[in-house]
Amino acid sequence: MDFCPEIWPEVPVPEKDENCRECGLYEHGSRMIWGEGNVLAPIMVILDNPGAREDPDGNPFVCGTRQTLQRAVHENGLTMDQIFITYVLKRRPLRGYDKEFARMTCIRHLKEQCQASSPKLILCLGNVAVQAFFHNPEIDVKSVRGKWYEAGGIPATAAYHPLAVRRRPNLLPKFMEDWAFTAKRFRSLSLNESDSFKTNKST
Repeated sequence: MDFCPEIWPEVPVPEKDENCRECGLYEHGSRMIWGEGNVLAPIMVILDNPGAREDPDGNPFVCGTRQTLQRAVHENGLTMDQIFITYVLKRRPLRGYDKEFARMTCIRHLKEQCQASSPKLILCLGNVAVQAFFHNPEIDVKSVRGKWYEAGGIPATAAYHPLAVRRRPNLLPKFMEDWAFTAKRFRSLSLNESDSFKTNKST
């Protein structure tokens, strides 16, 4: 089946958070986007910020970042139902801002999402997502990719940001490798769960 990018459903912002102004990005005029895909999916994907889901006229569209991400999902045999995409910042920055303050402020939303969604795996895309999620400004994708780390009891790894891949096509093979690495771990977990279910059913 040919790959065709599509607009994934947006996850509603919880009522208690929809008027959050703590990070200051509301002043930029961009709306809050909580996530997209399946909020209860086994794989949580973390980006730095939502980017644009609408063009300048307000019409929904699939940006380049989402096209590249969705292609990786498709080519590795995964589906939208298996992916929940969220972000360190819940609003798209439109001008200069205090990056460290905004990320430190917004990380509580991400922690709440991890607890509420209980994903089986977490994939951080790009250095901002890696550093914020692991609470370490010194690490980067290059040092994390290809390995699994336990974060709050959840296996987590990293891949390059889709936008970086579009700007530097030589990163595409590594990007696909990291998605294959994630898909393999997911299938291993699913197989183990299936075997466990069969065992419990027979006892």
